[in-house]
Amino acid sequence: MLDNHQKNIATFIHLSTFSRFIIPFGNFIGPIVLWMANKEKSEFVDNHGKQAINFQISILLYALVIGLLSVPFFFFNIFSSFDFIDIDLFDGIHLNITEPSPLLYIGGGLGALAILAFILELVFIVIASLKARDGEAYHYPLTIDFLK
Repeated sequence: MLDNHQKNIATFIHLSTFSRFIIPFGNFIGPIVLWMANKEKSEFVDNHGKQAINFQISILLYALVIGLLSVPFFFFNIFSSFDFIDIDLFDGIHLNITEPSPLLYIGGGLGALAILAFILELVFIVIASLKARDGEAYHYPLTIDFLK
């Protein structure tokens, strides 16, 4: 039977990932510290700790992939004959808006995907915290199981 202390620790493991907004790499440090200190005491806490850490590592890998995919599109747009906006400030303001490069659409799509992934990450963390509070197991979607 789960007691409130175990549920609270599991909930705080998930919520501690929000510490990244205050502390660099807090989304790794917080869950790892709480999980390491309490994994021997409860299998419930151990499972939630592993899930939170696996999810954060997976999110980091996904963000790196999206970032690495978007960098070439960004540089191709900068170094090509990119004539999206042409402003001439010396002879008055001359604004020339032409058809943007298709690479800009791809880079923008990857940026929109990154924003959507960030919002979904926040939603999944809140759902996991609520499940832990209620004493239920939770498996984050699209998570690679590094810790088993």
